[in-house]
Amino acid sequence: MTGLALLVAGGRGQLGRDLAIQADTAAEVGFTHAPGSAELDVTDREAVDDAVAALASSARDAGLRPVLVNASAYTAVDAAESDVERAFQVNADGPRLLAAACAAQGVPLVHVSTDYVFPGDADRPYEPDDPTGPKSVYGRSKLAGEREVLRGWDRSWVVRTAWVYGAHGGNFVKTMCRLERERETLTVVDDQRGSPTWSADLAAGLLELARRVAVGPGPEQRVLHCTNAGETTWCGFARAVFEELGADPSRVRPCATADFPRPAPRPAYSVLSGAAWRAAGLTPPRPWREALAAAFASGAFAETSA
Repeated sequence: MTGLALLVAGGRGQLGRDLAIQADTAAEVGFTHAPGSAELDVTDREAVDDAVAALASSARDAGLRPVLVNASAYTAVDAAESDVERAFQVNADGPRLLAAACAAQGVPLVHVSTDYVFPGDADRPYEPDDPTGPKSVYGRSKLAGEREVLRGWDRSWVVRTAWVYGAHGGNFVKTMCRLERERETLTVVDDQRGSPTWSADLAAGLLELARRVAVGPGPEQRVLHCTNAGETTWCGFARAVFEELGADPSRVRPCATADFPRPAPRPAYSVLSGAAWRAAGLTPPRPWREALAAAFASGAFAETSA
């Protein structure tokens, strides 16, 4: 197959860095540009237009097929409740500009979204076409971004994911590693369910999808879900981290969401079904517990857990 030219918006974030690392070692990726927000502000129309035009031109000159993966996002869930304008600028206006620029240059777009677009009251894994109903500003802004992408360019795909952790940036696993050292016991909510997802596994899935959309026509279903398989609670997730650290998981004690009120409501249930991902012929990510063990084995948290 013809090689890929990849532009990763949000390339300095947790997921973006894993995407760039994997793309750099993938034989079929001719070149990768993964700018952070300081280099590519997705809310700046001129900057977006220039970046996508440069991607298309460079790919054409090198005989490669261009793809843009949007891993940029405003992810401060609680802060978004009082920073509404900025959340919508990054999570909705930015994707709209990216989709318009991709449409103008004929560049396929893969846009990363979130489980927070759902209301969180289901009793089975959410399918991509289930009714949405976000309860937070963050969730509403991400849903608006999905809609902008899908109506702005017919060669765009939305990939929802959830509970992402990785070697780069701050995340739940790193926090648990720190708290294991600092506290004898800790309490973690046990009434929210989801699927912990290693950013490296998510990056691998996004790159596989990028290969597919580069040669076209891409999966018929344009909204897909990609998480590690299975489900747990935040308390169960924390106990699994303690196990990987060789610590007693019973030191993590369960509590209710009501015991720790936050500015933004969290979904009580946000497990995402991978059925559409599998039906599209894409590789299903491994079980979440296996992925967590692999993440620790890789040394991703060696510095944090030292």
